[in-house]
Amino acid sequence: MVQPKVSILMATWNRSGIIGKTIESVRGQSFQDWELIISDDGSTDNTPQVVAEWQKKEPRIIYLRSEINQGISKNYNMGLRSAKGEYVAIIDDDDPWCEKEKLQKQVDFLDKNRDYAGCGAGIIVVDRQGKELYRYLKPQTDEQIRGKTLFSNPMANSTTMFRRELGEKVGWYDETMPYSGDRDFWLKIGLRGKLYNFPEYFSYYTMSGNNTSIVNIRPHLRASLIVMRRYKENYPHYALALLFNWVQYIYSFLPAFIRSLVHYSLARLKRLVVG
Repeated sequence: MVQPKVSILMATWNRSGIIGKTIESVRGQSFQDWELIISDDGSTDNTPQVVAEWQKKEPRIIYLRSEINQGISKNYNMGLRSAKGEYVAIIDDDDPWCEKEKLQKQVDFLDKNRDYAGCGAGIIVVDRQGKELYRYLKPQTDEQIRGKTLFSNPMANSTTMFRRELGEKVGWYDETMPYSGDRDFWLKIGLRGKLYNFPEYFSYYTMSGNNTSIVNIRPHLRASLIVMRRYKENYPHYALALLFNWVQYIYSFLPAFIRSLVHYSLARLKRLVVG
């Protein structure tokens, strides 16, 4: 089998109704030298049947399935360990790409800049009907990214691409972390090379109310605090970032009905401040 230039990883769980749109966004890319690994974390809906139908149309789809729900980090690693490409691109099952040149631009950038470990871009936030709510860019240069890293994940997951060999060297995702595994991964990768975010929008982010960071907000924020402590000697502004994250953690103890009224506004404000 010929080695693809890019391995695209889509981790999924019970998203059979929307996964097709995300697959289409991959197939619509101008850059076509890829494999798409769909790593299923024990879905109980008809995801296996939906993917099987797609495989009849698209032979580059590789389907991996766990019979039990392992958790997001283990599911990512199941897919990542089977990747064959020089580069790995991540796409969330409910966050399709919005830029047809995404892969081409990122491959060109990493080919030309060997000192960079990975790259990402901005996000268009939409509701369940696909209506745009707002959009935001991530910090662009390596210096800007490192200055904001302890405040928030510096890389928007569904926009990212990184060098597979570096992912292997850092041990992929930390399987002891059920939350914030992607943030921990990017802080590890950032110790191996520079990072860059294109000042463009590469992916949608579906704000459904069922996002992990909303449904499980408190354990998600606790995990963020653990990640911060791990890397406090590697990235700047730890004290200020700690205060920022503790304020968010205290906010998580407010009654759910109050948080539901202000969550989207505060999320947008956070993106404007720290990316």
